[in-house]
Amino acid sequence: MTAVFEQTAARALIPDDLFSRLVERIAREHTELGRAIAARIMDQALAFLGACARNHGQPLAPSPLVDIGWHEFLMYTCEYAEFCDRVAGRFLHHVPEDVAGSSPAGDPIAVRHRTVAAIEQAGYVVDRQLWFLTGSISCSQCHNGCYDDPPPDPPPKK
Repeated sequence: MTAVFEQTAARALIPDDLFSRLVERIAREHTELGRAIAARIMDQALAFLGACARNHGQPLAPSPLVDIGWHEFLMYTCEYAEFCDRVAGRFLHHVPEDVAGSSPAGDPIAVRHRTVAAIEQAGYVVDRQLWFLTGSISCSQCHNGCYDDPPPDPPPKK
């Protein structure tokens, strides 16, 4: 017997009004994307953060497009901190790769595949186009890539 898990849109992790404000900010800051792509980016940024919250393994990293949503959410420091506390029970730090010794282990594409698998395991819908798109749209904020802080140790086994 195969278990079937319902996947959900990660946008449900935050109130609709905050989601709308974040989408509008992405669309305003990245006019080349448009509102529809901005909404997809924000949903995937939330899925990424939801997976980071459950992660007790190797660090995860967003795609350049998904990183745009994470950056915009970070601008809302109070809401972001509340989200982290509620969803992860800890602050999900944003660590640029240019910090000495901070690069996540592995080939960037392998890290992205690991991240997508973690998102799926967390029960969120994955918009694969935003994770594996190559082309002219890219994040220009970190320049070197970003990832979440090292995951905490797994909870002790009972």
